[in-house]
Amino acid sequence: MIVKDVTTLLEELAPLAQAEDFDNVGLLVGSYETKVSGVLVTLDTLENVIDEAIAKKCNLIVSFHPIIFGGLKKLNGTNYVERVVIKAIRNHIAIYSMHTALDNSPQGVNAKICEVLGIQNPKILIPKQATVKKLTTYVPKDTATALKKALFTAGAGNMGNYSHCSFTTEGVGSYRAGEAAKPTKGEIGKTHYEEEMRINMIFAPTKERAVLAALFKNHPYEEVAYEVLTLENKDGSIGMGMIGDLKVPLKGLAFLQDLKTRMKANGIRYSGNANRQVARIAVLGGSGAFAIEAAKAAGADVLVTADIKYHEYYQEEGKMLITDIGHYETEQFTKNLLVDYLTKKMPNFAVRLSESKTNPINYL
Repeated sequence: MIVKDVTTLLEELAPLAQAEDFDNVGLLVGSYETKVSGVLVTLDTLENVIDEAIAKKCNLIVSFHPIIFGGLKKLNGTNYVERVVIKAIRNHIAIYSMHTALDNSPQGVNAKICEVLGIQNPKILIPKQATVKKLTTYVPKDTATALKKALFTAGAGNMGNYSHCSFTTEGVGSYRAGEAAKPTKGEIGKTHYEEEMRINMIFAPTKERAVLAALFKNHPYEEVAYEVLTLENKDGSIGMGMIGDLKVPLKGLAFLQDLKTRMKANGIRYSGNANRQVARIAVLGGSGAFAIEAAKAAGADVLVTADIKYHEYYQEEGKMLITDIGHYETEQFTKNLLVDYLTKKMPNFAVRLSESKTNPINYL
């Protein structure tokens, strides 16, 4: 098994195209062609994690956070980022980061938080925009059904819980084949009119290569007329945060105490009335202040997140509890999620859960 085999499996869970534009995801150090001796899964890649990988004979580290984020201008070992990269290269260790690609995954960071908290029927809190593409093509009427079937098989036509979605209209197409052409229908030098079907289908950006390959392979024309547009529509199955319901409503204070226990938090900062009844819970792993308004609009009684600033606590405005349980605490179970996922996909391969401490924050 090589690095590419492992990352292909990871990208089935969290396609890199789902990551935010500001992020730095994918293979940050190493080659996709390297043979893998073992995989170490961590939240952060620090020097102690590299040492752990060496000790456990793992030459691929799968990290949630990217060790290289803002870009490197030199490699002198003057800071922790440079030292990690140098040590990884010296020991032939590859580093792969998932970060916001996994944040936006419906089976990712926030789904794991919901699982830990026992939140029922979770749905995406902030659907990601511009994650839907539309294909338009024109095909002879007698071959339209076969082409649609091939496009469906390639992953086109999926919308939420529905598949095989398309829209078809009839019309007449025309063309005149040049001397070097090999027309499927019609004659060279003569204008040909053909009863055609216009087919519209949507698809995820991650499916574009497969969808276009199916189009070109199954379309009967020598020259395929088609267009692909990126839509502004939101995809409710991809995005930041999740919202769902407690199985049994609780008093706010009781929920906070349960939250602290389940998420192994050393403390919780919160604003709002802790005596209110809570049932609908929004979660967003990592820095989630930007989700406050979305959580209120969705009817959340509580927002569970991290890195809230002083004035942002005021935004609860008597409508919900805003809780900050710590950045590490909201994301700590992510590595368990990844180990479980890879172990199921590669049951006979060494996938290790990192035991190294990477939380930079201590509590008195």
